[in-house]
Amino acid sequence: MSDHPAVAERLKRIQPSQTIAMRQRSQALKAEGKDVLAISSGEPDFDTPRHIRDAAIAAIERGETRYTDIAGTRALRRAVAEKFKRDNGIDYAPEEIIVSTGGKQVVYDAMVATLNPGDEVIIPTPCWVSYPDVAALADGVPVLLPCGATQGFKLTPAQLEAAITPRTKWLVVNTPSNPTGAVYSWEELAGLAEVLLRHPQVLILTDDIYEKLIFDGRRFATFAQVEPRLRDRTVTMNGCSKAYAMTGWRIGFAGAPRGLIAAMDKLQGQSTSNTCSIAQAAAIAALTGPQDETERMRQAYERRRNLVVEMLNATPGLRCHMPEGAFYAFPDMTACLGRTTAGGTRIESDWDFVFALLSEAGVAAVHGSAFMFPGHFRVSFAASDEVLEEACHRIRRFCEGLR
Repeated sequence: MSDHPAVAERLKRIQPSQTIAMRQRSQALKAEGKDVLAISSGEPDFDTPRHIRDAAIAAIERGETRYTDIAGTRALRRAVAEKFKRDNGIDYAPEEIIVSTGGKQVVYDAMVATLNPGDEVIIPTPCWVSYPDVAALADGVPVLLPCGATQGFKLTPAQLEAAITPRTKWLVVNTPSNPTGAVYSWEELAGLAEVLLRHPQVLILTDDIYEKLIFDGRRFATFAQVEPRLRDRTVTMNGCSKAYAMTGWRIGFAGAPRGLIAAMDKLQGQSTSNTCSIAQAAAIAALTGPQDETERMRQAYERRRNLVVEMLNATPGLRCHMPEGAFYAFPDMTACLGRTTAGGTRIESDWDFVFALLSEAGVAAVHGSAFMFPGHFRVSFAASDEVLEEACHRIRRFCEGLR
């Protein structure tokens, strides 16, 4: 389809989502009867908690199946505002809240509503696959800043200062991070905020979608909380997908200055309009109801992280940094480059590695280049202990077979 002569030039700037592509490839192999362990998907393996599902069913029975305000029901926007106040100490009025069809639409709305041709978007890498493509689609210029394991996969104030130009419009920060699980501390965000205060033209988009999934007793922090003087330049994005196992419900939300929310609302009104009314009712239950299921999931992810990182670090050719949150590990596989698999595939890139791992070992992971950081691959530990243990055994046997 992308080769059709009618396709717009802007679409040629972007690539299909490579995380989705890997998920679809592994599902296709499974459908053919192949033995595939999928540890590639950024999706909780738990069911949506019962009280949230019940709230959706009750909303259907009440007839809440019609259009809502574009930015979301008043009740949900109040619940989101209460969440930001309770969890993050940030005051937003309902008019400063937008509810979108997933966190990805929040990013899209913010970029398309603000970027002019040539505006620059600073993105620390490794990064979620969609940030650079959405910026490019909105006529912006992604400025990718590599942040390796030696700095905890996190942006430093010196890097940020050096990257800002008169054309810089946005800084995008994701904490906890996809794909590395890196978590910015309060002090680290404060250091970045000092730089941003010197450059008042720079807006901040903080993607906090994994906020509830944080390990080792760490304290979560977000920009507008750490430095209130940045509040009116910040889009604080979050959602229900990861913390409440609600990926298919498609609920993302953000708090931001009223004028910016109005612009995003205007754009959303001419694209998707409101998010599903039933999913919105479920989201209210998620945000205002009991949080014990979320904590149970968090504990499971922390246990699985320990299992996966230990097994990956015991695998020849791999080095794995300890993730501090989310449900991903991002091992370095550069020691495997230039070697040949037992099946005869020469490993010249991280793509070669994950392709051979899938075809020869039946393990689906995502190559680091998809996250703008070659020489690595992403493992999701949002899977059962049994699947993770077997997948890591297969990865070890695969690496041991390299010659």
